[in-house]
Amino acid sequence: MTDIGESNFDFKVDRPAATLRHSVIESIRQAIAMGRFNAGDRMPERDLCEMTGVSRTLVREALRQLESEGLIQVIAHKGPVVATITAEQAAGIYQVREVLEGLASELFATNATDKHRRALKDAFADVREAYNSENVMKRLAAKNCFYDCLIKGSGNEALGSALYMLNSRAMILRGRSLQMPDRLKKSLEELEDILTALEARDSAKARKLAIHHVRQAAKTVMQSYQAK
Repeated sequence: MTDIGESNFDFKVDRPAATLRHSVIESIRQAIAMGRFNAGDRMPERDLCEMTGVSRTLVREALRQLESEGLIQVIAHKGPVVATITAEQAAGIYQVREVLEGLASELFATNATDKHRRALKDAFADVREAYNSENVMKRLAAKNCFYDCLIKGSGNEALGSALYMLNSRAMILRGRSLQMPDRLKKSLEELEDILTALEARDSAKARKLAIHHVRQAAKTVMQSYQAK
């Protein structure tokens, strides 16, 4: 895996952002995905306030949201700690992602407007740029944006809600996958194949390729569990 030094990344929250609370949640989520906090680590509010540059009230609100998503646990006399994702849980997450992302791709091919297609194409360009950098945080942000565009273009609100609830844990696993150097090139090729099928409005092929992409990511992550 890439050696991630804490000093290489800035988790300070951008205060002019539209929704400060959302920005704090995303900052803490990314810090976990990047390995700033590992499974079982305590997350003292004071440290999180210093890391994000916001008040304790906002940090507490963010922690409550992340707890509801299963990303952290609050333990008596210990406080919030990063939840552990076991190999079995990871496999289950990928099984669900196969179904949801396959469906999202199929629906996008059929329902997406020209505006949605342009947005997805631009998002893929950002993914390509991010993958060519050494910034893992940038890679995660670009990949998340790509999926956001895919979901919006699918036209299915319920699907978007289901993927959102899964996103926190999926993001942790995605961070784990994207830190594997051999995975980056293959992941980009797979996304490009999906985009080509979507532009051709080939819903069946898009779904098949999306499922393949998730399965390949799952294979990489499960190998990382076995390597421990």
